[in-house]
Amino acid sequence: QIQLVQSGGGSVQVGGSLRLSCRTSTYIYMAECMGWFRQAPGKEREMVAIIDKRDSAAYADSVKGRFTVSRDNTQNTLYLQMSSLQFEDGAMYYCSAGAGYGRSCHGGRSEFAYWGQGTQVTVSS
Repeated sequence: QIQLVQSGGGSVQVGGSLRLSCRTSTYIYMAECMGWFRQAPGKEREMVAIIDKRDSAAYADSVKGRFTVSRDNTQNTLYLQMSSLQFEDGAMYYCSAGAGYGRSCHGGRSEFAYWGQGTQVTVSS
């Protein structure tokens, strides 16, 4: 049973923008940490952006200044706004939620117990 339902994604040209959404139950939404990870073919899954219950966010260096993670508490929804997309941003993107570590979010995969089904982002010229 998928408890984090993702939407958005698709194909975009270099320099374009996309927004990913992730809707979940109230129980999961109240987790300490929520975030976005991505995995390209042949590569490890990597943290893209994380955000805690106090809306404090952190980003991978590769996306800083281009991606923005946000939460809509009225909709139990997590977003990832992606701008100035580059070829290397193409990957399967996963929404996640979890307790974090030591009641804070560090971006490690082990901190996240719940995962969305994934959504493909393709960037082309």
